[in-house]
Amino acid sequence: MAQGAIYPDLEGKVVIVTGGGSGIGEAIVRHFARQKSRVAFLDINEQASARLVADLEAAGTPVLFERCDLTVIPDLQAAFKRIRAALGPVGVLINNAAHDERHKTEEVTEAYWDGRIAVNLKHQFFAAQAVLDDMKAARAGAIVNFGSTSWMVGQGGMAAYTAAKSAVLGLTRSLARDFGSYNVRVNAIAPGWIMTQRQLDLWLTPEGEQELMQRQCLKRKMMPDDIAKFTVFLASDEASGCTNQQYVVDGGWV
Repeated sequence: MAQGAIYPDLEGKVVIVTGGGSGIGEAIVRHFARQKSRVAFLDINEQASARLVADLEAAGTPVLFERCDLTVIPDLQAAFKRIRAALGPVGVLINNAAHDERHKTEEVTEAYWDGRIAVNLKHQFFAAQAVLDDMKAARAGAIVNFGSTSWMVGQGGMAAYTAAKSAVLGLTRSLARDFGSYNVRVNAIAPGWIMTQRQLDLWLTPEGEQELMQRQCLKRKMMPDDIAKFTVFLASDEASGCTNQQYVVDGGWV
């Protein structure tokens, strides 16, 4: 894991990361654990999550894992209650979980469309709803929602995904406006093409890599740590004046 800054205000703070078992989410969990935050993460992948928990426990930075299908909202709400009971009031929420499955518009059914919205957007609202009482009571809190640059660059072949991800910005700005008076900050991160193992296994081709190097200002692959370090910064008091914004972290493609 690439090292980054240490933010003293994050030590001991309760942090929840959705989709934290692998990819960008795993990097975020690791970076908050390094801050000595009290970290809990939700994921549906038990095997990958168990490996992460064991790794961090061995490193002396234990984290809490809750298996949860975030598309089942009662299960999400129950998981958040268990985390609060175990760790205390939530100070930081990272709405990272998503699924960027490609799909042909001609083949999308109503059920598939609803599923894409559920896995990429709906749970972000209900996760935020589940922590806002804690943040209002503390008169402090940070929520980071994850969007995508896919809709910004006009990517095709995934209309339901890009629709959901573009909606994250509207959700972010509404929550930031509604809860700013409680000193709750709400921002969004729009990652570019980040080289998670999933991307390497499923989507990266020699042609895609060539296009990446042509379009990005930075001529290197963007990695999960690039997103995680910025996420931790946004959650810290160093970003205390930042809210109601979307931050693009894509190496300069957009």
